[in-house]
Formats: sequence, structure tokens, C-alpha cells
Amino acid sequence: MDDSKYDLVVIGGGPAGYAAAMRAIDFGKRVCLVEKAKVGGAGVYNGALSSKTLWELSQRVKNVNETIVSLGRKPFEISWKEVKKTLDEATFERKFQYSCHIKLLKNQRKDLFSYIRGYGKILSPTKVAINRTRDSEEILLETDNIIIATGSSPRKIHNIEVDESIIMTSDGIESLEDYPKSLVIVGAGVIGCEYATIFSNFGKTKVYLIDRANRILPFEDEDISEIVSKNLEKRGVTIHHDAQLDRMQIVNGEVEYEITCDGKKEIIRVERALLSVGRESNYTNIGLEAVGIKKGENNRHIGDDDTRTNIPNIYAVGDVSGHIALVNMGEIEGRHAVEKIFENKQTRISYDNVCTIMFLEPEVAAVGVNEQYCIENNIPCKVVKLDYSIMARAIAMRKTQGFFKIIVQNDAEMKILGMRAVGEHASSAIEAVALLIKMEKGIGELAELVHPHPSIVEGVQECVRMLMNKSIFKASVFKDKLECYSLVDGVKTPLQRL
Repeated sequence: MDDSKYDLVVIGGGPAGYAAAMRAIDFGKRVCLVEKAKVGGAGVYNGALSSKTLWELSQRVKNVNETIVSLGRKPFEISWKEVKKTLDEATFERKFQYSCHIKLLKNQRKDLFSYIRGYGKILSPTKVAINRTRDSEEILLETDNIIIATGSSPRKIHNIEVDESIIMTSDGIESLEDYPKSLVIVGAGVIGCEYATIFSNFGKTKVYLIDRANRILPFEDEDISEIVSKNLEKRGVTIHHDAQLDRMQIVNGEVEYEITCDGKKEIIRVERALLSVGRESNYTNIGLEAVGIKKGENNRHIGDDDTRTNIPNIYAVGDVSGHIALVNMGEIEGRHAVEKIFENKQTRISYDNVCTIMFLEPEVAAVGVNEQYCIENNIPCKVVKLDYSIMARAIAMRKTQGFFKIIVQNDAEMKILGMRAVGEHASSAIEAVALLIKMEKGIGELAELVHPHPSIVEGVQECVRMLMNKSIFKASVFKDKLECYSLVDGVKTPLQRL
């Protein structure tokens, strides 16, 4: 067997590339996975796993303090050294799983699987060069198909010097040696708000959040933005709304930034800064120009049609394809590309039922469209909203802040268009709704399903019953807890209920 000839070469060992390589093995195809640095990518390091480990730990600290401070005890504190130890343990555990899996797989299925550490560059539609990181040796591979899964990196801001020590991106935030006494976060999207939540939960850092819009999380409904914003401010976060960042620079080992709000300029000095303004696709120096692979809109990503580029046997998946930058979607795209290659799969990827979690305070889970989208695109719909304070499980947990919101078509069939869950266990509540969206089903199935009791997902059933006018609690009685209305031409009309 020619050791340099493969059915598939995957460039990039993050979530998308790794999933693609493993799916190719299922088809009995010979695959080579190429990774320049760390297998797992941002899904493990400086991203999904690491930031969520920080969030989980900060939530525990916050929850403990909410209990003991009310009893007159001093707040519980955890050192950054202990935080970093927990973070390193979580990262190592996942890294160890990947490492062991690759090593054992190379031994057990060496006829199918190869892994090479190095920089991959496409020379032609059937040739890839690998420049190894440990030596100058270049390896040439021949392949029938190529998948590009080179991920993304934090976007920088022009004229702001990032040293990953004082002014940082998510790549440098975890290298902190201690809690900063003060931290400014540029960007009030999901990641910026997540880090604001994390550091405010620990209670050791004064947090400032620069928001160039009039409210944080501007892509979500206003009621979600409002509840998250109020909780951040309650925990001492200063949010600069409608703020223009005029200048940010390092002065005497600290960060000085100047903003303009409502025509007034303000200069503030903090210890550290975190830039959270999105991510950029990693596609430079991988050979796109050599083979004529076209880029997507504004040259921000690789152009693709259902994962396939304009070169028939070359595919782009994960962050580099410019769709939804999530670990779960990267894995789905990687697997989908392999199925298109070796199974001639015709069904296209659907992004309509993508489940997302925002690790905020409180937790926010989403699937499908939101109310704001329906208004902006003039989509007639019905909306039902149920407050956490009337859910038995939320009452038992003493976590009654939050709500469920389900959006359905404005007709008798009432197919589900989307859902937002805000509150404790929110991420556990959207899965059934996501399945119904994928199946293009109405709400009837959920109305009669016997849900576990007490559980947060019972709230989904009660929302459905409200839409069907057979709820246990009547909206006419609990007007501040229950809402059910139609949206047509942007006009909100309460649905008459007993």
C-alpha cells in the first residue's frame, strides 16, 4: 500500500476536522488528519470547554455566596490559582482523551487512519504538502478528496496592540496569574457577556462592558437582553451603552481607554482589557489561490455550497466556512461533508433547528427564530411566554428568574418556528422543540406527552397547552406570569383566553 495515497486528507484537527476524519473511517476509507498545533482546537483550548469550565466554577461560587451572605457569613472566596488548577484539569482530561484515542486508533486501524503534526498546504486538488513542526521535513500526500477545517482566531481591532497579557483576546485571558482588579471587555455579544458574567460572579474584579449598541445581545429579543443586563449590573458590571471606543492603549502597565457616549468623552484606567469582537476564519497560506478556491462574502471565509467549495473534491467545514461558529455545527458539517463524498448524500444541512446555549446569568438557550426576527421579516406568528415563577421545579430550586418563549406559525397547525429558554436548566428544555422544528411538526405531540415531574421541561408542555387554550394556569388570572398573543405586521394582539 502506498503510504502517501489517501481517500481523504483533512486539514485541521478541531471539532469539525476530527469529526470528519472519524466519519471517514466508518466508511472504511483511508484518511489522514493534519493538525499544526493542538487536536481539539478552540473546542478545547481558549474556547468552548475552557470558558465553560470557568463559567461553571464561577456559578458555584456565586450560588454559594447568595446563600451564605444572606445568613450573615463572609463571602466564600476561591483563589485564581485554584481556578486555574480546575481549568487545567478539565482541559487536560479532554486533551488526554483525544491523545489516547488517536494513539490507539493509529495502532488498531493503521490501514485506515494516519495523523501528522504539521502545517498543511494544498498544492493541487489531489496533492497536499505537510511541513512538520518538529523538523524541516516536508511530506507530500496524494488524495482523492480534501476537507479544509482550519478553524478561526479571535478578531483584532485596528490600532489596538494586543500583547495577550495586558490587552488580551480569548487566547490570552486564561494565562492570567491572578484576578485583575478591573477589566474592560470590548464587545457585548455572547462571548463578551459570558466573560462579564464569569468575572462578576467571582466577585474579585470590577468589570466594564463596552456596548456600541443601545443594548447588549442586540440579536436577541429585548426581554432576554434586559434580564441579562440587569443581572450584570446587579453584580457591579458597568455597561457603556451606545459607546464608541475612540482609543485604547497600554499606559504604565495598565489599560487606558477613551469612549464617547451621548456626545460626552470619558477616559477610564483599568488593569486589563479583553477584546471580544468576533472571530476570523483561518485560511491564509493554505493554498487557496493555487487551486482557485473562491472565498465567501467580503472574503471573510471560504465559499461553499452545502460544505463543497467551487472545486468539486475540496470541502470547507466548521468556522472556516462562515456559517454558524459552534462546536456542534462544526462536527455536523464535517460529518456531512464526508457523507457527501462517500455516500453521495443529497439531503442538505439545515440550520433551522440549531440548538445554542449562552452561558450568562441566567443561562439562555435558543433554537430556531426569535420574536425579533419575525417582526423584522414580517412573519405572522403566535407567541406564548411562561414565567419560571410558576414552574414547580424552579420553585423547588429557588431559581424562579426566567421564562420560556415559544413561537409558532399563525395558523391552526401551529408548526414551531423557534423557542427561547432563559433560566436554570434552560439548555435541557429545547431539545424536543428542536426535533419538532426539524420534523416540521406542530405542537400537538408535546401537549399530550407525559413529562417528568417536577422538571423544567414541564414548562414547555404548559406553553403548548396555552396555545391550545387548555392550560392549567389561565393567562387572564396570572397576567404578569403568562402571555399568549399573535404578531401580524408587527402588531401584537392578545389571544383571548378564559
